[in-house]
Amino acid sequence: MTDNGGMTVAPALSLPAPDEVADVRLVAVDMDGTLLDADHELPQALGPLLEELARRDVLFCPASGRQYANLAARFGDAGADLPFIAENGAYVARGGREISSDVLERDVVLQVVSAVRGLAGSGADVGVVVCGKRSAYVERRDAAFRTEADRYYTLLTVVDDVLAVDDDVLKVAVFDFASAEDTVVPALQAFRSTHQVVVSGAHWVDVLGATTHKGAAVRRLQEAYGITPAQTMAFGDYLNDVEMLEAAGLSFAMANAHPEVLSRARFVAPPHTDDGVVRTVAGLLGIDLPGVAPLPDR
Repeated sequence: MTDNGGMTVAPALSLPAPDEVADVRLVAVDMDGTLLDADHELPQALGPLLEELARRDVLFCPASGRQYANLAARFGDAGADLPFIAENGAYVARGGREISSDVLERDVVLQVVSAVRGLAGSGADVGVVVCGKRSAYVERRDAAFRTEADRYYTLLTVVDDVLAVDDDVLKVAVFDFASAEDTVVPALQAFRSTHQVVVSGAHWVDVLGATTHKGAAVRRLQEAYGITPAQTMAFGDYLNDVEMLEAAGLSFAMANAHPEVLSRARFVAPPHTDDGVVRTVAGLLGIDLPGVAPLPDR
């Protein structure tokens, strides 16, 4: 946000009262812009935090537009027993076992890919990723695009035609080297009445099933493990996190979040560049982590 002089002003932190966090059992956390730091790395203190949460029987669930294989690889042994919400809610798994999945209709995949090809043909610098259960698939081969796709898709296959792939498709992701909101979203306007067209970052737009989002995935976990919204803490920074925040009684926008996310969350956590998730979870749950700065006094 900005003040009247046009200067950027960080939003004030806002935290719940102690009695609201007394029975937290699920912590759902977006990755990019939320949990990961400025270098796209996991916080150094995350390992000890995960160990203590597991000891307290609190589920920690990364929730991302990233591929399941990418999330599992990123967390390594520390993620062996974590539930993961992948592909913006289209795939949920724990310990390599699927909990739920939402498959996109083949004709919709064809139409979306065709629309993106038309956008590229008109001069837009865009590329499409068809995200299947077994792998993600791309037909654009240049290094610049591959660098962006590789960041989020560990299992990535280059093919001549993404529409010829034989796999269950969870979502279609579109990367725009310019502004995804300005270019891709208008080109996919026709799908917004029947499907989720989600801006998941400054350069990414995902097309998913009509009821597919992180919030629905969080509710499935709540049902599976007997957890209520009041026992759920969620953190996010971008528009694809809004439904997840709405599924949690304790919803936190990062201080660096999109303005709409800041307006929809109940509370504001420190920015992702300042270990906002780790500091907030540890501080509110009374977990002492050496080297982690305490939260400001409420």
